[in-house]
Amino acid sequence: MIKYDTHVQHLKYRVLQSVARHHWQGDLNDSITEILKTEIIPGKKATMRCCVYKERAIAAQRVKLAMGGNKSNPNVIEVIDIACDECPVGGYAVTDACRGCIAHRCELACKRGAISFDMHQRAVIDKDKCVECGACSKVCPYSAIKNYKRPCETACKVNAISMNEDKAASIDDNKCISCGACVYQCPFGAIMDKSFMLNAIDFLKGSENNQKYKVYAVVAPSIASQFTQVKLGQVITGIKELGFFSVIEAAWGADLVAYQESAELVEKGFLTSSCCPAFVDYVKKNFPKLTDHISHNLSPMAAIAQKIKEADPDCKVIFIGPCTAKKKEFQLESVRPYIDCVLTFEELQALFGSRDIELESLPEDVLDNASYYGRIFARSGGLADAVRQALKEHGMEDYDYRPISCDGIEACRMALLKANAGKLPENFIEGMACTGGCIGGAACLTHEEKDKRQVDVYGREALEKTITDAIHVLK
Repeated sequence: MIKYDTHVQHLKYRVLQSVARHHWQGDLNDSITEILKTEIIPGKKATMRCCVYKERAIAAQRVKLAMGGNKSNPNVIEVIDIACDECPVGGYAVTDACRGCIAHRCELACKRGAISFDMHQRAVIDKDKCVECGACSKVCPYSAIKNYKRPCETACKVNAISMNEDKAASIDDNKCISCGACVYQCPFGAIMDKSFMLNAIDFLKGSENNQKYKVYAVVAPSIASQFTQVKLGQVITGIKELGFFSVIEAAWGADLVAYQESAELVEKGFLTSSCCPAFVDYVKKNFPKLTDHISHNLSPMAAIAQKIKEADPDCKVIFIGPCTAKKKEFQLESVRPYIDCVLTFEELQALFGSRDIELESLPEDVLDNASYYGRIFARSGGLADAVRQALKEHGMEDYDYRPISCDGIEACRMALLKANAGKLPENFIEGMACTGGCIGGAACLTHEEKDKRQVDVYGREALEKTITDAIHVLK
């Protein structure tokens, strides 16, 4: 059993597991009330909120998201309003460091008249007048005025989260890149990614044991950093126990992408990567002038799925990885023909639990055919290394290749600002929205700092030693 980082993540697992179990059994819609009372929030005593009734009301919303969420909301990240009521309002506040000085620089700096003083001459901020400009904080000689942001706001590096009129979190879909950082960072579990798990179960059940059509699992290379309590081969066997016909590495698609992106780079002279959907969305929304420089290649997920569909047009392809943004990507017109559904590692673990699959007791199966270079896409810097190797295999090792690997969306922003101004010395931007790369994805099973060397060890186990070898096997 996975030891989850927080009780919120464990609660999410229990909801997903219960929903999946009842959908396998075919009685989900008839059992929701019973699920809430006996499986998720049992008993009469509250353990997380003011009362058990509120706990069940929140759990009911989590069940709804596990069943696909609000179909009219195109975003894959949703706020559970009823759960978002415990955080302080936030913004600028006066701390105990205020000495009640007589200079009153904070008052003079405020153009809205939001600063007044209590009987002890300590500053007080009128929230109805304050516009959160921070002018008072900048001039305070004691640094006594601090800006307190909610965890979700702090986690969101694209400023897509604000507070609505009810003081609950609100997501601006025009800014959100579906990275899921807010999902993990919310300490009350008030933000959650909607699940397509029921679709996956329907595909598996509908295949009639892969007789009617075959169901393929495409797994992200970051799987090597996930189920650390068992061997990777046991996880592969477990996926097949769920009913998948075959398990294929997305890293195989990464080999294809690296090979093609290297040629595209030489042709265009400047390129940004297409592998991370959150990064691609960020470029399009914030740096539209650079959109034409985004690699025209599909992501590794879609690239390998395209090959599977070409070989077996009637099959279903389900991607499994650490990324919430992939749930948005697979709905794009350019990707939808190849990917039928996306699951996260959290949802995969819930599916194992829903079928009582104990990975520790399973024999090991094999996952191979991608190269070392395809597998290291899972970490920051891996794509840049793979493109360098691809240039070499193209016979273009003398090309003036100057990559920059951006580890997290803030690093991406700095590189893109320079590129937008024509001042970036590098000619290839590897953009990863999550810190550390895919191994730091929002839907990982655990969120401790990942050792990038794990990815390299997994990469060196690959049977195919070059990108060309891997592509040759694919063909």
